[in-house]
Amino acid sequence: MKNYRAELTGVFGDPVDDNPTGVVEEAAFAAKNLNYRYLTIKVLPEDLGKAMDSVKIFGMKGINLTMPHKIKVLPYLDELSPAAEIIGAVNTVIQKEGKQFGENTDGKGFVTALKNSGETLDKKNVTILGAGGAARAIAVECALNGAAHINIINRSIEKGEKLASLIQMKTDSSAKYLNWKNNMEIPSDTDILINATSIGFSPNVTDKPDIDYTTITPEMCVCDVIFNPAETIFLKSAAENGAKTITGLGMLVQQAALNFTLWTGVEAPVDVMEDALKKEFE
Repeated sequence: MKNYRAELTGVFGDPVDDNPTGVVEEAAFAAKNLNYRYLTIKVLPEDLGKAMDSVKIFGMKGINLTMPHKIKVLPYLDELSPAAEIIGAVNTVIQKEGKQFGENTDGKGFVTALKNSGETLDKKNVTILGAGGAARAIAVECALNGAAHINIINRSIEKGEKLASLIQMKTDSSAKYLNWKNNMEIPSDTDILINATSIGFSPNVTDKPDIDYTTITPEMCVCDVIFNPAETIFLKSAAENGAKTITGLGMLVQQAALNFTLWTGVEAPVDVMEDALKKEFE
């Protein structure tokens, strides 16, 4: 018997026009022959409460949250994962039996992509550029996955110190805030360097973080959260110094794969999702 009612998932954000997640999730649904849809929905900040009510009313399997809703959604949720509670932000909601469970897959996606590249976080020194939402999620997950120490480089002293303090208090990793100065030197004991800012994101493809690239060494693994373009000027400059580089495509795909499994209970077709994302930016 045919079922004409699709299970609904999607993303709430403002703006949301440039969010490619739907392409990736829809490709995965099709590959697994699941009658699911992913809706990309503009939700104004003042309408978030009504939008979360609609998730229940429509019986949606779940929703992604992007800016500016990742923190403001917290009061509407019934429960948070341990990581989401530490991070203080949610990018994924799973709805089950009328309850809404908040998770943050940003950092988990990064860590999975990093490990898939052959790297480990165990006892490593991590340096993160930025202290915004992505940096916060990545820093927490790096700490929870065994990083020994995390440097937070940021121009806003308040935000940088707050994130470093969070890592110190809530995880087993040590952390330190470093004030981002012009031509910022990267600490020489850094094992993994991560650009968690939006610098270099399309259309500003010629921009790169203001750091001293001569302080990047071949012993470092250098990562970017930017996925469009995948090969950012930041990564190209790091590679010229002999560093191993990891693009933001893996993080986005692994994050989407985690969302897929949380909503469907089915193992995600990661290869299909990665191909769909690459085609989107060819």
